[in-house]
Amino acid sequence: MSDSYSDKNVHDEVTELETQSVTAARLFDIRRIIGGLFVVYGVIVTIAGFVASDNDIDKAQGVNINLWTGLGMLILGLFFLAWLKLRPTAPSPPPLEEEPKD
Repeated sequence: MSDSYSDKNVHDEVTELETQSVTAARLFDIRRIIGGLFVVYGVIVTIAGFVASDNDIDKAQGVNINLWTGLGMLILGLFFLAWLKLRPTAPSPPPLEEEPKD
């Protein structure tokens, strides 16, 4: 009787660990990290583009390169975050139940 009790405890612990593993995989999904970094850096570079002086724009042959690069980074970051939202990480399949041995 103690064997079935310990097997149940082990099964419960394994199930709990699998749930935590799936949660950790979703939390550290590479799309979240890349998207977040691109959005943060895109905001910073876009702000630098808005406050660029005329001398900075003249150095880039009349193109406000910080503004355009920042907007591109923002779009790319938002794409990654939208991809994460629309296609989340699939949960792991449930473990197959073994038939009890007599």
